[in-house]
Amino acid sequence: MNSPLRVLVSCRPEDTTSGGKAAANEEVFEFAAWLARSTDIRVRGITTFVRPWPSSSISKLGGKYHKWFKNLDETYAERMIKGLRRAGVGKSHWDDTVSTFADGPSESVLLTQAAHEFNADLILIGSDATAPKGQFLAGSTADALLHSSPVPLGLVPRGAKLSKKGVTRVNYAYTSESGSGHEQGLAYAAEMASIWGIPLRILSFSSTGITSSPGNGKLDLTSELSSEWREHSLAMLDRARDYAQELHPDLSVSSEVGSGWGWVGAIDALKWKKGDLLCLGSQPMDALSRVFVGSETMEIIRNSPVPTIIYPGR
Repeated sequence: MNSPLRVLVSCRPEDTTSGGKAAANEEVFEFAAWLARSTDIRVRGITTFVRPWPSSSISKLGGKYHKWFKNLDETYAERMIKGLRRAGVGKSHWDDTVSTFADGPSESVLLTQAAHEFNADLILIGSDATAPKGQFLAGSTADALLHSSPVPLGLVPRGAKLSKKGVTRVNYAYTSESGSGHEQGLAYAAEMASIWGIPLRILSFSSTGITSSPGNGKLDLTSELSSEWREHSLAMLDRARDYAQELHPDLSVSSEVGSGWGWVGAIDALKWKKGDLLCLGSQPMDALSRVFVGSETMEIIRNSPVPTIIYPGR
């Protein structure tokens, strides 16, 4: 990670003061402010516009297009600055180019290009406005980036309540899908916790409800499977703790297992604080599919009560 942490804030083109769908912009500004209370950051905002016309038509517009582009660039810069100030992101955290505007055929491509140009450590994205309060719902752009972004993604649920003290604990969750991506994802989470001087909690989830399912008096299969699953999880968490502390000997590391009926039950089985940040690793895939976020990871993202960072597999 760079120092300061370079954060690209993705904003929707709707007016951030109008409420409704634009509420997601306020949430990514709050996410940026939350990070700024935890560490030194450098923020740049980007607003994108997906062109409904072919590129060949732009050359015919000439000066009209350039005037349109300049007007929107200035309008969105004003909104970006107001949003950052309202959230409490001080000017000392702003990049020299605090706001950019880009138009093109694909929003996810525009964001990826902007992250590359900014050398971003993190892209912040808000939830779709239709998500229930306290949950994250990926819109089309977020969904595309979850399956292709080379840069870690910061996702914030709707209406998340964040600690005034900033991030107070980093959590790293193991999933069965991340495979070899776990080592890199855990190293990323451990580095973050070490740099910020806060504890790391390593998690494992069981969404099957196996530990509380009804048993059979003649064949206690539930008990046997539950015991086997828990032993496997605890051994995995022990190895993960050892690995994290090898990387950062002074880091405070703990681990917990969450088990319940469905993902909501498994996640709610653990205690969450307003200062918690959740990290997930991802599985590197072949160049054709490029898919690195599976259904299990998406369920955790969707139901996480705290902001989440997805670290892309390499």
